[in-house]
Amino acid sequence: MRPGVLWLMAGLSLLFSGCALQQPEPNEPPPLSEASFNTRILELQNTLSQQCGAQTLQQEQLLHQQHALTADVREVGSLLRLLRSDVQDLEARGEEPIIIREECEVDNALETKTIVGRSEWIGLPGIGTYLKARVDSGANTSSLSASDITRFERDGEDWVRFKLALNEDDVVVESLRDEWIEAPVERRVRIVQASGEATRPVISLLMTLGPIRQNVQFTLNDRTHLDFPVLLGRRFMMDIAVIDVAQAYIHERPEFPGGEPAEQAAEDEVADQDDNEE
Repeated sequence: MRPGVLWLMAGLSLLFSGCALQQPEPNEPPPLSEASFNTRILELQNTLSQQCGAQTLQQEQLLHQQHALTADVREVGSLLRLLRSDVQDLEARGEEPIIIREECEVDNALETKTIVGRSEWIGLPGIGTYLKARVDSGANTSSLSASDITRFERDGEDWVRFKLALNEDDVVVESLRDEWIEAPVERRVRIVQASGEATRPVISLLMTLGPIRQNVQFTLNDRTHLDFPVLLGRRFMMDIAVIDVAQAYIHERPEFPGGEPAEQAAEDEVADQDDNEE
């Protein structure tokens, strides 16, 4: 055999053996394990369940809105039918429409407020005495007649010490006429007078007047040149009292230990009214 043929046969043998050794690359993914397969199936089921749930909720909402809209339309239709019927009745009668006005309930202010006269007895339980007071809606703040007003400090706060400034004929529990009284200062007010400006301390005292019992702010100043040691201003009366200027001493004088009897209070009221008439 010729050497060329041998070489050709050897080359063909090597070529076929190389093709036999080469294997095609797989195109498909490797097979899944049973656990991975089950996990994947559960994920798909959850996704489908969520999508179905969202669609169901949306459908329920749309259905609810449709029912509500249908009910509203029916109600409007019913109202229109009633209105049409009323119009037909009015047209058949041939008369002008009857307008019915509903009356509103109005609270009577006198039922919720205490009526006071132009002058009244007041009680000061914190001090332990009664005094006569003039009721004046023209004044803003109430006033208490005081003398020897002394300012001092207690626990870092402003206080005042004073005595009641009274005339000999002013009615008071006599044992308290010259007693010192102490109270914290709520604020100070500026007073403009012909002689110049001045500031007065304002204190808060518990006061009674008939059924009224509340804290009232009083400015302290000497009122001995006036007829009454106490002035009640409109800040006290606001929302709780109204004045009947035709009457005086509507409410009884409060009683305190050491005070005069009620009979004497009646005599003082008559004398006071006589003085005012003169």
